Amino acid sequence: MRSYAQTNLQLLNQLQREGYSNTELGLICKAYELALHLYAGLYRASGKSALTHGVGTASILGSLHLPADVVAAGLIHNVYGAGDFGDGCQEISEAKRKQVRQAVGRTVEECVYRFPILRPNLLAIGERLDALGPIDRHVVLLHLAETLEKHLEFDILYDGDVKRRREEITQNGLHLVAMTEKLGFPTLAAELEEALRETASTEIPEQLRRLTGWNSSFRIAPRSYRRRLWPVVRQELIRGLQYLRSTISVSKCLRKLNLGLDRLRSVIGQGKRFRSGDLSE
Repeated sequence: MRSYAQTNLQLLNQLQREGYSNTELGLICKAYELALHLYAGLYRASGKSALTHGVGTASILGSLHLPADVVAAGLIHNVYGAGDFGDGCQEISEAKRKQVRQAVGRTVEECVYRFPILRPNLLAIGERLDALGPIDRHVVLLHLAETLEKHLEFDILYDGDVKRRREEITQNGLHLVAMTEKLGFPTLAAELEEALRETASTEIPEQLRRLTGWNSSFRIAPRSYRRRLWPVVRQELIRGLQYLRSTISVSKCLRKLNLGLDRLRSVIGQGKRFRSGDLSE
């Protein structure tokens, strides 16, 4: 079975050999840079980094000679599900979509946006592939490439209940292979079938599972970037003092403004009394 890129340099060298232009390689680099930030410190349950998983998925898509937009989407296919945008939640928002669009363009972002939407209905979609538009067809291929990448190193067996995963492979494997053939990619279908068969017959030692974050993905931040109690308290104290200072400054300004208005009213009042006195005389 063919081996696929696992680093950015391997991916770029592969795509260059495949005939992708410098402009297209530039787009891939932008997608990689975005993935570098949004997947920072993120690992799959097997211990494989999310960034490496994205590179492998993009490498499979590149081997199929798909458009550069689709290959770039492969690099960041799950940023809306696992990317760290700094807001502490995984919900898709317009602000996140805007950030991705600015980095890699509308077409790539649309593929990434459609990725989690099509996932639950992937098997049902296989019955109506001919009715799909170009973007959705590419998103289906993106799912199939990602599935192959997860099976090549048995990565999928670490994610969740092993028995349930094996049942899914048995039930859905042949359907996925048939879907790939129907899309016109027999080589990918053959590789996917072989990878599914090997995964179904592979046992992962319990000791190996315990060395990783088995059952779910996990994130490890460098120690120097982890938030400690005192820095957090110190930051909040500084914010509180700054707010208090600004409040005091506003209060001073308001007092001065009120004093000025009082003086102005006094001057106006004196002027009125002076004029009325002149008229009475």
